[in-house]
Amino acid sequence: MPTRSPRFALYRSHPELILNLGSCLAVLAIVAIVSYLLARERDSVEQSAIRSSNNIVQLIESDILRNVELYDQSLKGLIWAVSRKELPEIAGPLRQRLLFNEAFVDRKRGDVLWLDKQGNVVGDSTSPIPRKANFGDTGVFQAHLRNPHLGLLVGPPFKAKLGGLDWCISFSRRINGPDGEFAGIAAGALRLSYFSELFRRLDIGDESSINLFNTDGQLLAREPSGPQDPAIGTWYGQRPNFKRILSAHSGSFTARSGSSPSQRMYTFARVADLPLIVLVVHSADEVFQSWRRTAILVSVATGVLCIGILWLTLLLGRELRRRHEAEQGLATLAATDSLTGLANRRRLDQVLRQEWSRAQRNRKPLAVLMVDVDHFRAFNQRHGHAGGDHALREVASTLERCIRRPADLAARYGGEEFQVILPETELAGALLLAERVRAQVEALAPFADDAHSVTVSIGVGVYIPGTQQDLAQVLGAADEALYRAKANGRNRVEGPLD
Repeated sequence: MPTRSPRFALYRSHPELILNLGSCLAVLAIVAIVSYLLARERDSVEQSAIRSSNNIVQLIESDILRNVELYDQSLKGLIWAVSRKELPEIAGPLRQRLLFNEAFVDRKRGDVLWLDKQGNVVGDSTSPIPRKANFGDTGVFQAHLRNPHLGLLVGPPFKAKLGGLDWCISFSRRINGPDGEFAGIAAGALRLSYFSELFRRLDIGDESSINLFNTDGQLLAREPSGPQDPAIGTWYGQRPNFKRILSAHSGSFTARSGSSPSQRMYTFARVADLPLIVLVVHSADEVFQSWRRTAILVSVATGVLCIGILWLTLLLGRELRRRHEAEQGLATLAATDSLTGLANRRRLDQVLRQEWSRAQRNRKPLAVLMVDVDHFRAFNQRHGHAGGDHALREVASTLERCIRRPADLAARYGGEEFQVILPETELAGALLLAERVRAQVEALAPFADDAHSVTVSIGVGVYIPGTQQDLAQVLGAADEALYRAKANGRNRVEGPLD
């Protein structure tokens, strides 16, 4: 007969446990897979937002570089024209066109000035007659005065003195005399409102913004800009996020805003070698809003699915438990004598074979008691079948009270005969137990005022380890002892002959 694996045995003994464990593992697997897919989708949304921000940054960077190049070409053209010896001889309109090439200068963006070595305006792109102003005390002018090797200098934001240009940034170059001495500067002013108009054309969301900073941390432009937002020129140099931006040429990161507890996604890039930084800031809530709705929907659906699986598992487990209990009940009925409640002959034979094999394997004694109700036929004739059944139940109840060890078994052998199996019990112990059974049966109250009380005769058979006995011999010895007990007067106990 093929043996069953321990796994099959576990399933047979604990089907509900295996079912619950399998369902829990299935639910955990579903949750893990859905969580992984949602996390991957979140990363995809984040990477898409970063790519979109990088595209915006590159677009703005290209536009800024184009404007800087136009201003630089205009400044270089101005310096070249200033160095021409014939410039003072040229008439006003022609001189204006030579100094300021209209192909490079757009008055909507700003203006270009020629300043002499004292800082006075001697050339103005907006008019042949220069406006009157002096810039000798400005930081840009002083920087060129002290350092002849600055090249193109991008100045900090400032309020324009001329023309009501509002906030501007300057681009300037030094003008040298014939011997390399300082002869003034060529300076161009670019309206910061130009960047605001450029940023405004890019729709990036209500809670997001496009920003332009210089490397000193001053805000040059921001769109969209509300009444509560920082003004142009606000300094951000000491803020942790700006320090992080300065530490790299370009990149992206997510952090809390200094003015808001919400998470922000920062994408930034340095504009070539210029001291300018383009920064796109997205609200993390806005970026992940669509993903969050999907995640909630998928999570709710997954939760309902998992709850449904667990609920069905509970229902199936309950049915399995009922089936197991029913099978146990049927097994108990199949192994129990319906009249006395003791084990029946089938169960007796199974246990007897098991205990015999264990006794052989462990070299332990095994005792068997054969119990027979004395004069049962006569008792049955006096009191009828009901009285006989009552007497058998009383004897069976007495046997159960006398047996105290879990391994001991009392069974109905047939008719008015009973058999008791006593594993690991020697002859003396078996005789003692048999005498206790006999005495307690004799002490039972008479049935219906019968003058004759119910008694039993008991025969004892014992397997002694190391002998050549087999199970049939042990049972035969117990049966012979029972016949001797009946022959010697009944209501007594007899053991095996030496």
